[in-house]
Amino acid sequence: MPTKVIMPQLGESVVEGTVSKWLKQVGDRIEAFEPLLEISTDKVDTEVSAPASGVILQIYVAEGTTVERGVLLAMIGQPGEAVPETTGTAIVGAAVLDTSSQDRGQAQTVASNGGASGQGSQRFSPVVARMAAQNNLDLKQVSGTGLGGRVTKKDVEAYLASDKAGAKANGAVEVPPWEQPISGDLFKSTDEVFAKASGHALQPHIAPAGTQGQPGHLVPHSAMRRSIAEHMVRSKLHTAPHVTTVFEVDMSRVMAHSQANIDEYAAQGVKLTLTAYFIAAMVEAVRAQPILNAQWTNEGLFVHHAIHIGMAVSLTEGLIVPVIHNAQDLNLMGIARNVVDLAARARSKQLHPEEVTNGTITLTNHGVSGSLFATPIINQPQSAIVGVGVVQKRAVVIDETDSIAIRPMLYATLTFDHRVADGAIADAFMRVFKDTLQNWS
Repeated sequence: MPTKVIMPQLGESVVEGTVSKWLKQVGDRIEAFEPLLEISTDKVDTEVSAPASGVILQIYVAEGTTVERGVLLAMIGQPGEAVPETTGTAIVGAAVLDTSSQDRGQAQTVASNGGASGQGSQRFSPVVARMAAQNNLDLKQVSGTGLGGRVTKKDVEAYLASDKAGAKANGAVEVPPWEQPISGDLFKSTDEVFAKASGHALQPHIAPAGTQGQPGHLVPHSAMRRSIAEHMVRSKLHTAPHVTTVFEVDMSRVMAHSQANIDEYAAQGVKLTLTAYFIAAMVEAVRAQPILNAQWTNEGLFVHHAIHIGMAVSLTEGLIVPVIHNAQDLNLMGIARNVVDLAARARSKQLHPEEVTNGTITLTNHGVSGSLFATPIINQPQSAIVGVGVVQKRAVVIDETDSIAIRPMLYATLTFDHRVADGAIADAFMRVFKDTLQNWS
């Protein structure tokens, strides 16, 4: 009897996802627990494994389609077994999930503003409701392509990307030239190399408005890239006034400690990286200045008691921020173990949605690519993000002796929400961060 492949629920509040890529096609052989497809949500990209061994008898959901949990995606069985060519509604055991009070409130607000024609009583997913509320969007203007005409996240994204949506939702505000994507001599790779690196087929005959007659090609936005773009624009331009403070840190003691303990950690299966030290120093800084481990709300500043540190991980197609929860309870060994595990599973698309949520402050180690310092964008709804650059040997003046020495130095930045804190608090945070690293023992 054929085995059904069902759209899983990928998290407590994740009720829909987009089939981004099928790793097997109809007729292909697959083993149980072998990756079958990739699913993208607004929180994480993840692989879904086959529930049984066999061949792919039928695929019901095309790449790029957004569906709810419980939808039949494919059938696996033995060659020649009969399966339906189409699933009709394709819903298998789906149940309406309760949502958080915030999402319920947004959904009610959206519903009160009206839905698509005949959709007055339709329930929208939390993702759609949140996007509509954030963009002041009347969902009756959006044509739904989901099951039964349901408006999906993809429908809202497509509508917001149109000129009509831009004029209605944003008051026809023109995006300044320096905020617009450009093409030209900065892109030196060949078409073939670029296509292989991006994972997208080239579309040379599609030219956005304003680019006609110019040589180049169009790389379609992935779901992850769209999500990153929306999140960054919302954080930088519409939510938090960003301020950045820069400190220089002497890493001599950290480097000595790392060299002395790297073999001991390796014997226990843990790779000791500098990122673990940075996160440990952030814990001490948060303890000294908990106001930066907070979230701005209209009612007041919600200060988190637990320290959940997000760790930016670069992927080929974008960036993801897995979270080390309750970092205040971990020693350096525990932090290092989490750093390596989360980074590895992020790159292999094995993270669970709950592992990329509820962060209270974030670290981005941009120094791994050689960057000296940067001004990162705050990961909403957090209030601060620490950036660390590359460790470089430089000649520095030793205050105690007024002598010059060669030391491993790095620039560390704190970008913070100026609504939440002022420069004095931010600098006090960074002094603790710096002192923890410089006095490591």
